[in-house]
Amino acid sequence: MFENHKIYRYEYAGRPLVVETGKVAGLANGSCMVRYGDTVVLCCATASEFPRDGIDFLPLSVDYDEKMYAVGKIPGGYLKREGKPSEKAVLTSRVIDRPIRPLFPKDLRNDVALSLTVMSVDPDCSPEITAMIGASIALSISDIPWNGPIGGAFVGLVDGEVVINPTKEQREKSILEMTVAASEKKVVMIEAGAQEVSDEDTFNAIMKAHEVIRELLVFINGIVAEIGKPKFDYPSGDVDADMYEAIKEFCIEDVKLALDTDDKNVRDARMCEVTEKVYEKFDEIYPDSHAVFGEILYKIQKYVVRRWLLDEGKRVDGRRMDEIRPLAAEVGILPRTHGTGLFTRGQTQVLTVATLGSMSEVQKLDGLDEEDTKRYMHHYNMPGYSTGEAKALRSPGRREIGHGALAERSLVPVLPSVEEFPYAIRLVSEVVSSNGSTSQASVCGSTLALMDAGVPIKAPVAGISCGLITEGDRWMTMVDIQGLEDFYGDMDFKVAGTHKGITSIQMDLKIDGLTPEIIKNALEVTHKGRDYIIDEVILKAIDKPRADVSEYAPKMISMKIDPDKIREVIGSGGKVIQKIVADTGAKIDIEDDGSVFILAVNRASADLAKSVIEAIVFEPVVGETYDGIVTRISDFGAFVEYAPGKECMVHISKLAFTRTEKVEDVVKVGDAVRVKYIGVDKKGRPDFSIRDAEPAAK
Repeated sequence: MFENHKIYRYEYAGRPLVVETGKVAGLANGSCMVRYGDTVVLCCATASEFPRDGIDFLPLSVDYDEKMYAVGKIPGGYLKREGKPSEKAVLTSRVIDRPIRPLFPKDLRNDVALSLTVMSVDPDCSPEITAMIGASIALSISDIPWNGPIGGAFVGLVDGEVVINPTKEQREKSILEMTVAASEKKVVMIEAGAQEVSDEDTFNAIMKAHEVIRELLVFINGIVAEIGKPKFDYPSGDVDADMYEAIKEFCIEDVKLALDTDDKNVRDARMCEVTEKVYEKFDEIYPDSHAVFGEILYKIQKYVVRRWLLDEGKRVDGRRMDEIRPLAAEVGILPRTHGTGLFTRGQTQVLTVATLGSMSEVQKLDGLDEEDTKRYMHHYNMPGYSTGEAKALRSPGRREIGHGALAERSLVPVLPSVEEFPYAIRLVSEVVSSNGSTSQASVCGSTLALMDAGVPIKAPVAGISCGLITEGDRWMTMVDIQGLEDFYGDMDFKVAGTHKGITSIQMDLKIDGLTPEIIKNALEVTHKGRDYIIDEVILKAIDKPRADVSEYAPKMISMKIDPDKIREVIGSGGKVIQKIVADTGAKIDIEDDGSVFILAVNRASADLAKSVIEAIVFEPVVGETYDGIVTRISDFGAFVEYAPGKECMVHISKLAFTRTEKVEDVVKVGDAVRVKYIGVDKKGRPDFSIRDAEPAAK
């Protein structure tokens, strides 16, 4: 029935990689079912028959589609079906999009859609890497014009050793989580989170991944050679060369004058005047091409910026290649929030606000991996006014989600543990002005906000970007790229970290990849940049985390109790814990492992709730002595409160070494005494003694 059914097998990092084609999704331009271990992803590539009119970009969509049946779960929520993509799915779509997009022809305007459906998940075999490999194969064997293939690998660093596609157990021990995509000759994409890993170890991990990917590409090219389709022809979406040259000759000097400033507002105003002149001059000459004038002006600006950099070593704002824009930092901006940090780099400005909450406010996740909660949340917003655009506020898109996740990944390695700082933490980075590298500015602003909020981070983190211009074998990098250098350059290489090492990397490219020399240079440049920002800006604004959280932040105490005592603390029908909450005003969360989190508006209330719980769960230790107060007496002994809410009875025979006729002869109500816990008597009752204890403390 399936005449074109083919199966290809390869061993990838010690596990079987199986590619099936010709059996399912036969109407797509290219499709394959990829199995890595027990992880299965259906990868389909389709393209429209005709180009989309009126656009100057490739309309590519990459959708990583998580199906909950892949891990044997029924989706949460009322509808019980998959809804909008999870944050993890959005981030994975971006990771796959970034290495694939630069390899399409620059003049292709046909819609291209990649659908990557995760159908089964093996915890030891990454579905993200499986999907990336499948996307590359589906495009490569299709008739869609594309200059692949690429391969992908997940890289860990376990006990000092680089591990390719680590298992679940290895990932838990790894201090590096890095995804690398590469073609045969160059690295195309890097995305990483790390626990302060050195530049050298990071570089070696990238090179090891590239080595393994090159071997994988031999396998993929073998599939393409056997079943790959000829690429279809398409009408070029590039602008008319004669029209471009005419407009360029007319306005290039004006464009140079417009761009030659470090002020984005001035630049935009000057370019508006140039644009008006071009439209006025050429509307009559090219009456049917009005729509492409904007694209031509974009190309002319790109030409000017690149020629300045390559031929004159000149940046639009006059900086040296290794010079960072003017920097400023402030904390404590907003009076009632728990922590704030305002970070400014040139005309890029980010205000990050920290909020502390109880552990019951952690984010609950509904995804394919085993992580079901997230204690630290970082959200990033970039409203229209930040770029001077009149745009209504909207819900976050993929870019905002991606930048928030990047900042989050950058700071997680320096956060204190729950035991050290028992708070849920939410950071919101508000981009109030944007002229390049807002994601890394949000990292810097977030370090300030965390320290201002009294979060005892292990070390300050700073982020910086590195740009690239290439022409043939020529290349040069520049630190701290602004908007124009990002738009018209070839790379945005973002690195965040501490003095000690890297905590995150994100590399965006517009070219077909990077050589090892460029990667090593970018790591060196960004390391110097972040060291400078930490020492000269962040630590001068706030040299260490505040000693305590804000007066407006909740006060949190954590403690650990025996899980067998949880029932006693909660009480029948919750009566005990409800009374503690009512009496103290504290909020109390108890987890199954005996972790108790107490949150209150002031420290006194939290301490009171803790003392009540300690009294409930307190168990005396045989042989230990305790200070107590006599609460009442009877003919057969004295009752002593030896811990808050804990009372014992000391038999008359154990009040003193001499014979005691009456209890009142030895102790009276209100006396301070010391009791010793002997154990349990023959009837299983707690047995305490005053005569065997040391004298009561004065």
